[in-house]
Amino acid sequence: MTQPAATTTTDFSRANPHALATILDASQTQKIIAARDIFDIGGTKLWARDLPVSQALQRKLMDRQLKEPLESCLKAEDGVTARTLADAIQALLYDPIPLAALLHPHADALLREAAVLPVHPVAQLLLSASRASSPMRFQHAVHAMALNGALMLAQGGNSADLRAAMLCGLLHDLGEMYIGPEFGEADAERTLDILSYQQLVVHPHVGSLLLKQLTDYPAPIAQAIAEHHERLDGSGFPHCLNGEQLSPLGRLLAVTESTLAALADAQAPLSRAGIALRVVPGEFDLHWVGLITQVARQQPPAVAHCRADELKSRVAKLSEVMDAASDAAAALLHETMSDDLQGALALTEYLLNRLRRGLTTTGLWQVDPVAPLNVAEVEAVEGELRYRLRRVERAVRLRAGLLTDQDTQRLDRVCQRLTIGI
Repeated sequence: MTQPAATTTTDFSRANPHALATILDASQTQKIIAARDIFDIGGTKLWARDLPVSQALQRKLMDRQLKEPLESCLKAEDGVTARTLADAIQALLYDPIPLAALLHPHADALLREAAVLPVHPVAQLLLSASRASSPMRFQHAVHAMALNGALMLAQGGNSADLRAAMLCGLLHDLGEMYIGPEFGEADAERTLDILSYQQLVVHPHVGSLLLKQLTDYPAPIAQAIAEHHERLDGSGFPHCLNGEQLSPLGRLLAVTESTLAALADAQAPLSRAGIALRVVPGEFDLHWVGLITQVARQQPPAVAHCRADELKSRVAKLSEVMDAASDAAAALLHETMSDDLQGALALTEYLLNRLRRGLTTTGLWQVDPVAPLNVAEVEAVEGELRYRLRRVERAVRLRAGLLTDQDTQRLDRVCQRLTIGI
């Protein structure tokens, strides 16, 4: 039987093993100590104030419910500060990467705000642990902080707007520390199989709960973090929210996160992000997308990596896969099935129709063999649609949840069509 979509009832009364492992790993290179005595729910003292964390603490915390969340009881004495964040943005501005083109017009304001950004002790602990144990994760947080702030400034946001936007970017992936480390890589969403994907999808919810329960950050920031993988068309995760349900900061953060994902390859031009944001109409807030594409158009053109005839063949295959999956779903409609399977099949057709719009509205079939710039753009579009098609299979299985063996076999027939040759 299929597994249900991952959920969480995190209340932080027990030490999360993944977050604790990250903190312990970080303690090898920086000083992380108990900020106060640590007690279990029964009043037994487990660890004394000012003692450094160690493997002994991990053993004492095993299966213990705590009087206060562990995250509120620890501090990183030489960890991340607002000055650290400003220095990180300063270094980013000198880094010759496509993202810098979006940041440079707003460099002074970003640096000023970063230097006074309020870093709550719990956030400081987790950011410090992330920086020490997973520098790429911390770098991603800095990139998101800077880009989210730059986009807010580009549309005329005031000081309060800028601060909220930068905090959203900085804190949006803290929930990744509470899942297995293999699920929290920058490009994980593009590469994980369905069972692993079920673990990844909970991190926005965990991150939002973390801020609500353990910090005093404003509620709109926690809400945006919960929404940073949602999409206006309802195709995101973890809750498949749609445009009417998404907050303004959540819409912004979704664009920032997707832009950084598109630029995860250091060789990717900024135009790749513009294409990723526009390839399937209705996924993202066009106001924020327009700010990205406006800058992208001013950058050097992308270079194609394949011939036009090869690209046409790949586009044709993509269309065939979509048609085969639709036919497989339609063939099941006359059969008796559960409501969950019916919902999954309806989602399949809805998402495939959106991909077909991407094929149509981007003019993907119009590949001119003598126009290399056109070929490069179509190549990027085709790659993004191929990635979206893999997402359809995972979204459909998550929507289906726990099925009977018979319904699982039926859904398998559809999902197999989605992944053949992709």
